Amino acid sequence: MEGKITLPHLGNLEVSLIWAVLASAFIGLFYGLYLVVKVMRADPGSKEMTDVAAAIQEGARAYLIRQFRALALFIVVIGVGLYVVYRPVYVGAEQRYIPLGIAMAFILGSVASAMAGYVGMSLAVRGNVRVAHAALTSFKRALTIAFQAGTVSGMFTVGLGLMGATIIFLIFKEQAMKVLVGFGFGGCLVALFMRVGGGIYTKAADVGADLVGKVEAGIPEDDPRNPATIADNVGDNVGDCAGMAADVFESYEVTLVAAIILAVGVLIGKDPSAPDYAASQSLALKLIIYPLLVRAVGVFASVIGTWLVRPKDEEIGDPMQSINVGFYSSAIIATVGFGVVAYVYLPDWWRYFMATAMGIVLALVIGALTHYFTHTDKAPVTEIAYASRTGPATMLLTGFASGLESTVWAILAIAATIFGSMVIFQGDPALSAYGIALSGLGLLTTTGYILAMDTYGPIADNANGIFEMSGTQREEGSLPQRIVSRLDQVGNVTKALTKGFAIATAVIAAISLFRSFIEEAGLVEAGIQVNVPTVFIGLLIGGAVPFLFSAMALRAVGRAAFLVVEEVRRQFREIPGIMEFKARPDYARAVDISTAAAQKELLGPGILAIATPLLVSFLLFEPEHRVAALGGYLAGAILTGQLLAVFMANAGGAWDNAKKKIEDGLFGGKGTEYHKAGVICDTVGDPFKDTAGPALNPLIKVMNLVALLAAPVVITAGTSAVTRAVVCVLCLAALAFAVWFSGRGSIVTEAGVQAAKAKPADTHASK
Repeated sequence: MEGKITLPHLGNLEVSLIWAVLASAFIGLFYGLYLVVKVMRADPGSKEMTDVAAAIQEGARAYLIRQFRALALFIVVIGVGLYVVYRPVYVGAEQRYIPLGIAMAFILGSVASAMAGYVGMSLAVRGNVRVAHAALTSFKRALTIAFQAGTVSGMFTVGLGLMGATIIFLIFKEQAMKVLVGFGFGGCLVALFMRVGGGIYTKAADVGADLVGKVEAGIPEDDPRNPATIADNVGDNVGDCAGMAADVFESYEVTLVAAIILAVGVLIGKDPSAPDYAASQSLALKLIIYPLLVRAVGVFASVIGTWLVRPKDEEIGDPMQSINVGFYSSAIIATVGFGVVAYVYLPDWWRYFMATAMGIVLALVIGALTHYFTHTDKAPVTEIAYASRTGPATMLLTGFASGLESTVWAILAIAATIFGSMVIFQGDPALSAYGIALSGLGLLTTTGYILAMDTYGPIADNANGIFEMSGTQREEGSLPQRIVSRLDQVGNVTKALTKGFAIATAVIAAISLFRSFIEEAGLVEAGIQVNVPTVFIGLLIGGAVPFLFSAMALRAVGRAAFLVVEEVRRQFREIPGIMEFKARPDYARAVDISTAAAQKELLGPGILAIATPLLVSFLLFEPEHRVAALGGYLAGAILTGQLLAVFMANAGGAWDNAKKKIEDGLFGGKGTEYHKAGVICDTVGDPFKDTAGPALNPLIKVMNLVALLAAPVVITAGTSAVTRAVVCVLCLAALAFAVWFSGRGSIVTEAGVQAAKAKPADTHASK
């Protein structure tokens, strides 16, 4: 549809505005570099601390390098494939460079997403030890370093994302909206792999460390005697730093891409010979530039918000107070900023301002819902903790119920946002769809700050681990120990909040992309009729895919955790003196197990995300049936993906904090049967909230972008039965391989049975 639309050439004003947006991207990057220098100047502490930190750095770096190597060939192959399939679609002198542009933009988006994750994680694994050392003398200094180190991830994410999008605009100008889809697809695909791989790694190590260390051996979480402790701390970084940065990066890009495509959609159905067509073209151009300007405003709002995180100079305070000041300040500044931009730049400015501001409101609502369902002081978590009096079964049931309920209110909040856009742009479906995309832009206006909050969490968690593993001030109740513990507790809250934001943005982005697909596929007038059998088949398949994807991810964590548990038990049995601090565990072995498991499990979910929508696209006979069935597929995937993601994130967070509530002294605290029940529930919830749940965010966006990229190809190749047959056979073969690959290596093997014969009681003997 876009190929039939002619946009006016970018004038001097538009080009100048794009250059200004590019300048804001560089400001974000330079601010991030400034914080890198500032954090690295802080004292890393004693040799004991730096030795632990070095092990975490080495494990995290080695994992990401292996993951990037595995992804490189995958990215190149898809990039070449995009160029090949788009050559017949875009022909003519003006469009002959577009296929190459899409392929190169895909590679650029992949690299930018990977860099956003890598850079943020690189400073996080250096900032953690500096936070631990600062906690010896100052609460204020420790919190400041932790948040500044976390801000680096946010600044590089927004800087790289905005820089990539504006460079594509400056190169391709009026054709940029065709090329930007490739950029968003690259970011989504890498985010999917980093989310899945990082999630499997971190939860395999975490579950293994908890089940043997806490439950069987009765030792603290970060006790240096636990062989899985280093792997657990590495996992915090590859999952919550690198994985979340890549996840939010692709949401940041996809909402921008969707808004730009939907801005072009206001010209669909317009008669080029009509007297008002020039005015419509001018409006479309303004609507294309406006999302870029909103992103630029967000950079400055995030920078100022991080400046305002200034904790009081007190013995020990509440880190959340300072963090909330920065968050609300950045949200207010962003709202005022894009309000001024809309007033100056757009006609009927208040409509576009209100649509964008709805995203800010949605962020606050999602934050409040997440806080209610996961905070230790609220009713759901308290009820789960009290259920421990009758064992882990009732704790699990109560947590499941709480997570299921939370999905209802979250989806109603998103539905209200969509309805609000319809009210604001009443009578204009095209602008209503554009308004939904604007709410996604508003929700992620303060991306730099949101990621700073998230990355702060694993930095504080690692600082706590380094503090305990190094033997520094190990005695319970000392001031430094209470400082790092307090920072860690608040880090759990910030991570839960940012997971809620990430899920909400994923759904808004997917809905925006869904509307973009409707326009691209020419279904605006006909719609998607679920009473048509082929469409209903697509709906059923799409609704099932998130469940199969989650099954793959959870099964992978279960298998990997099994290996880690057996390895920790083996070391407790076979290395005398570990429990008396006379022998050093083999930390590298648990790191290697987690790394290998995560790498092996990447392929299946990636194939599922790409091959399934392509199969639906080419399987049926008539082109109009195929694209409509693909639309039904996307609708089913968006709905069940959102429900599953919210359920798993909130249920997992609630179980985690119920365990923490018990650890804080409820029913006798650590070491009791109630605490052991909480640990079991936490280990169930860990892969929910940190592996399968977060990975559903990029999954639904990858599938939407695959559909968006496939739509013109499906229509163009509609009469070729040979093409359909080849694509269907390849997709079916790939899916069969993915399902088999996910199911192989079951623990019900000769090796697994032999390992299972080892007696867990031997662990207590070594204790």
